[in-house]
Order: sequence, then C-alpha cells, then structure tokens
Amino acid sequence: MSAFDSAQARPAIELNSVTKIYSRFKRRQFATLKSALMQRTLISDFKPDESFPALTDFSMSVRTGSATALIGRNGSGKSTALKLVAGITKPTSGTVTVRGRISALIELGAGFHPEISGRENVFINGMMLGLTKRDIEKRFDEIVEFAELAQFIDEPVKTYSSGMYMRLGFSVAINVDPDVLLVDEVLAVGDEGFTHKCLDKFADFKRRGKTVLLVTHSLGLVERFCDEAVWIDEGRKKAEGDPTRVVDLYVGDVSKQEEKFLAESEARSQAASARVATDVPVPASTPETAAAPAPAEEGRWGSGLIEITAVSLLDGQGQPAHVFHTGDPMAVRMTVKSRSATDDFVFGVGIFSAEGVCVYGTNTDIEQFESKSIDGVADITVSFDALELTEGTYKVDVAVHAADGAPYDYQRLLHTFRVKSKTKDVGLYRPRHRWGFTGAVSIVPKS
Repeated sequence: MSAFDSAQARPAIELNSVTKIYSRFKRRQFATLKSALMQRTLISDFKPDESFPALTDFSMSVRTGSATALIGRNGSGKSTALKLVAGITKPTSGTVTVRGRISALIELGAGFHPEISGRENVFINGMMLGLTKRDIEKRFDEIVEFAELAQFIDEPVKTYSSGMYMRLGFSVAINVDPDVLLVDEVLAVGDEGFTHKCLDKFADFKRRGKTVLLVTHSLGLVERFCDEAVWIDEGRKKAEGDPTRVVDLYVGDVSKQEEKFLAESEARSQAASARVATDVPVPASTPETAAAPAPAEEGRWGSGLIEITAVSLLDGQGQPAHVFHTGDPMAVRMTVKSRSATDDFVFGVGIFSAEGVCVYGTNTDIEQFESKSIDGVADITVSFDALELTEGTYKVDVAVHAADGAPYDYQRLLHTFRVKSKTKDVGLYRPRHRWGFTGAVSIVPKS
C-alpha cells in the first residue's frame, strides 16, 4: 500500500467516547470580587449552579474524502461536536483526532473588524485561518468574486448587510483550501443562487478528495449530497450509516414527538372546552355556511341539545393519529350524545390551514342526507381516501346543528393534525398530477 493509499484509508476525523459537559450559571450577576472576599462567599458566588452534558460517550468516524452530515433537533449536540472537531472547545473526556488542515464554516466573519474595509478584513481573516499574505493575494479576486462584493470590497464592513457580511466570511473560509471542511448551517447566507454556488463548491471539495462534515436541518441536502449521516439526540448517537436510512429513522422519531405534542395540545384544548358553552354569543349561521364559518377564534359554543363528546382523527389502520403524509387516508370520527330524541340535526366537518383559511368544508345537509332521528349515543365518521394537502399544520372544525343553522355543539379549530411531505411544493391543495415532456427538451428526475 502506498503512502497516499494509507492516508486515504485512515479516517480524517475520529471522536472516541467523547463527553462534553457545560456549566450553567443561573445567576445573571455575580458579587464583586472585593465584596465576595469580604463576605467570604467567593466560592459559592462563582461556582456553577449545575452542569449538563452536551455530548455523552459519543463516538464517530469520518472517512477521508467523504461527506458526512450530523442531523438532529436543536440542542441535540451537533454544533458541539463540530466545535470539538474544529478545536474551538475541548472535550471533558474522550479524544478527538483530526488529520489534515481544517477550515470551519461555523462562526463566519468572527474576526472581521467593522470599521475597516472588506479588503483589509479579507487579509486579516485569511491570515487567522492560516494563509500567508501571498496566498491571499493570489486568491483575492476569486474570494471577492465568489462573495459577489466587487462593488463594496473597499467599503467599511459596518456598512454591509448581514447577508453581505456572511457571504464574505464564507468566501474567505472556503478558499483556504483545507483537507477537512466543517460546515454548520451556513447555507442561509445568501439567496438561492448563492446557495447553489456553495453546494457546487462542496461538490468540488468531494471530487478532490477533501473531507466534509456538515451540520444541517436540510434533510434533502443530506440525502443528495452526503455519503453518510449521523443522528444525534440529547448528546448521544442514535443512528449512523446510509443517509436515506438515517434520515428516515430521524423523521420517524420527529413524527412520533409531533404526534405526542399534538395529542397533548388537543387534550388540553378539549379539557378547556369540556362543557358546551351556552352563555357565549352564537355566530349567525345558515345551512350553507354552517360547514365553513367565517374565520374566528378557536372555541366552542352551542345549546348542547346534541353534544359532541369525543373527536378522533384516524389513520388508514383506524388508529388515532395527528401526523399524516400527503396522500394518506384520514378519517374524522365524532361521538355524539343527544339529550332527547330529535329529527332536526346536521353534522358538519371543516378543514382549515393554520392561518384559518378554509381548505374544505361539508355537512350532511349539503351532501343531501335527510336526518330522521337521534336519541342517545352515536358515532359519525367522515373518511377521506387521500389527504391531497401540501406539508403544513391544519385544523379541524366539527359541528352538529339544526337545519336552520342553530348550533347544538360547534367546536372551532380545536383539533389539529400535521401533514408531512418530502415534496416542498406550495399552497394548500396538492392535486394528483403528472408531467409530460415532448420535443427538444431533455429533463430527467433527480437521482
């Protein structure tokens, strides 16, 4: 094996049983040193109230020449891991090994001085990253061109917008030509065109055998760009390996947590409106508008002659759920109880966006059902074969009212579900569709 092959075989980054513990100070203001000495409270005033682990017994290995993503929720320890690799902070225990020259796109432009020009800051920042003055002179035009700041490079940095500031920091760091590139959510430093330039630069790094360690919430980028992914949760490694598999595991866990959160939120809403409020003004309503009333605050009202005692959102297996995917089936089930027998009733369901825009509304009167009788407890289910909705949060109205619109029990925006989708299209409704291409055009699905 040649020396080059041997270098390629060794991991570029290794973290072995790393634990990083931070101290948390609850007090915002300490006593002065003088008063602490006089009152003999120096130790108690300046010691941390508690500590917490950002990473616990964390191990990972990144192959030389590969691109690896760290994914997970905010506060899971991803950025801490990146800072350990960058040498910005040291582990409490365990070892961190990095082979090769590092450039960290973590705190872009951290060394910039606002009072001097962009040109002078490029030289200062470049030297901080290990370049010589001659190296910077050779790369200066490329740095400025990449940052798209030719017109402003001799202006004081304090006159730059935040986007200009970050673009310049990114451009300097990316042109250090490191062996290991560390990237922490910096793809939001410019517009879409600049983001594509960043991704092209990352791809160029990979082609040249450089190593990229990336922290991002863009799961599509992870699947398209990275060779491996590591999922971190509460400072511990939950999964690693093929990006698609790890992303699927992570998304599944996020859905479970969202399901739990939405279920708890709905339970609180239900508890707050457990009794039908009979002393609130009832909005004017007609059979035509009962299924989709004008936007209003969430709440519950009605006479209570027929009461909705339970509402469930059901998945394709008939199990309660709050998180669905575009195209999934969903059913809304109402359990109702009438105080006395009546033949005057209409059941209604409405779906709204989180902003209160009506997506769809219907009721049994609109759909030509004739009410005959209800006396006691009954279940009413509305089934949707497929939720043709874009990704987002949606609210459900359920109602039972008289034929003239007088509400017995109207529950407004009290039930929530979320739709997930890998396709990030816009709007609310996602009709089933397909594309066709003929003539002098070449276009294929992305791999």
